[in-house]
Amino acid sequence: MIINTGARTDTVQFYTEWLLRRFSEGYVLVRNPLFPNKVNRYELTPDKVDCVVFCSKNYRPILPRLHEITDRFNTYFHYTITAYGKDVEPGVPSVEESMETLVELSALVGKQRVAWRYDPVLLTRDYTVERHCETFERMAGVLVPHIDRCIFSFVEMYKKLDANMPEIIPLTEADRDTLAKSLGDTARRHGIRLQTCGTNGDFSRYGIHASGCMTLEALGKANGVAFRTLKHKGLREGCHCIESRDIGAYDTCLNGCKYCYANKNPQKAFENRKLHDPASSLLLGHVRPADDVSQGAQRSFLAKKQPNATTLLDL
Repeated sequence: MIINTGARTDTVQFYTEWLLRRFSEGYVLVRNPLFPNKVNRYELTPDKVDCVVFCSKNYRPILPRLHEITDRFNTYFHYTITAYGKDVEPGVPSVEESMETLVELSALVGKQRVAWRYDPVLLTRDYTVERHCETFERMAGVLVPHIDRCIFSFVEMYKKLDANMPEIIPLTEADRDTLAKSLGDTARRHGIRLQTCGTNGDFSRYGIHASGCMTLEALGKANGVAFRTLKHKGLREGCHCIESRDIGAYDTCLNGCKYCYANKNPQKAFENRKLHDPASSLLLGHVRPADDVSQGAQRSFLAKKQPNATTLLDL
């Protein structure tokens, strides 16, 4: 199975001690967000976990002890660095600080395990099409020696944005096309593999790949392991990723990003933070008497070893 540590919250940045303790103790409990009394247990051991996938906007807190996980598990790292400042991403370090941390992360784990995420792309009066193009160009020049690929997506206009980010300017088709062409041209000049995420349209005419952010092909190549040929069911409609299990919880990320889909609002996350105990097997709170705790399914995607096998599977 694939363990995902960062789709519901920035576990790496804000719950570092808890995350490391869970891998040290060898298991984690995850509360079902739809049925709160149902709790799944997952074993966090190399024989049960094929790969640990991270996603964060700040790996600085975990860098000194990251080897405790990377020494034992196959891993892959998504690092989100965008053009936005504190007005949009209050809890996120500056672009310069983030790029410095990515360079250090890459030196520790190898560039083949690091993906730079430039998403979501959105427009305001300050963050114009031109500003995105200029910022992406500058960042690409710094990051190209340290990344496996770059992933971008256009913001999804869900209802919460109306309240959380009223200053957002809807992207037109012309905006999308201009941005995709510029990002594609920049990526080509720097030799960066650029791909979209989710249902963001077909921009293959600009050399942009349409693929999942988390595919067995990418994870296998990054770690030098072979996976079985399996259909990627995706995490939602239009997604091309392999199925995974997220060990985080919604409404717990303290970055306060205005466009966030995982928090109802920033205040809710700070309220929930008070329920966090680094020693608990759950990210928030503890197991309650009425909870139904069951073992989660953990099937392996790894291919069976074949005699004299020297190449990765083509998926």
